[in-house]
Amino acid sequence: MQKRVSPCPVESALAVIGGRWKILILCRLLRGVGRFNELRRAIEGISQRMLAQQLRELERDGIVERRAHASSPPRVEYSVTEFGRTLEPVLDLLWDWGEAFQEQRAARVAPSSPPRVTPAAVK
Repeated sequence: MQKRVSPCPVESALAVIGGRWKILILCRLLRGVGRFNELRRAIEGISQRMLAQQLRELERDGIVERRAHASSPPRVEYSVTEFGRTLEPVLDLLWDWGEAFQEQRAARVAPSSPPRVTPAAVK
């Protein structure tokens, strides 16, 4: 089944990297080649089935490359393709935005000290 192509470029991008796990997988792989179990241990909460599905989708879309090595035991490594690396500045901007959002939210939610009541204010 082929994906529907959207006229909106943002929607097209989100169709490729959207969801809970793909960006986390890409962030790990942008640091270097990763083996399946290394990725699973590094990404807290992802199931083996979900990781396999997300990697297949990223591979199908040309973002991730799967390389099987003929060794005993068999070894499979994943890496980001040259085209996939074009997402790095986008992910850097998302990181920066996320940090700013966390700081802004913490400042908004942080309990402020109660207003100081002076004897003149009570009158």
